[in-house]
Amino acid sequence: MPELSRFFGIIIAMYYNDHAPPHFHAKYGDDEASIRIDNGEVMEGALGTRARRLVDEWRILHQIELLEDWTRAQARQPLNKIEPLE
Repeated sequence: MPELSRFFGIIIAMYYNDHAPPHFHAKYGDDEASIRIDNGEVMEGALGTRARRLVDEWRILHQIELLEDWTRAQARQPLNKIEPLE
């Protein structure tokens, strides 16, 4: 699972050839969630309130880059790193 970004102990990654809708995976400690790129809906799993808020802030800032990486992942091309939240 290629890592796209890492900030405040949160790891953001995306699987190659993953199922629709476009989403990414966020992991923080023992918590992990699959999150839609378009609306931030948690599709599976869960994150704590603070981590969830940070991930959503980051998702909004980098939505275009996430969709570009989704397209690349579907084509099994190398993914681009995305700037962390600061």
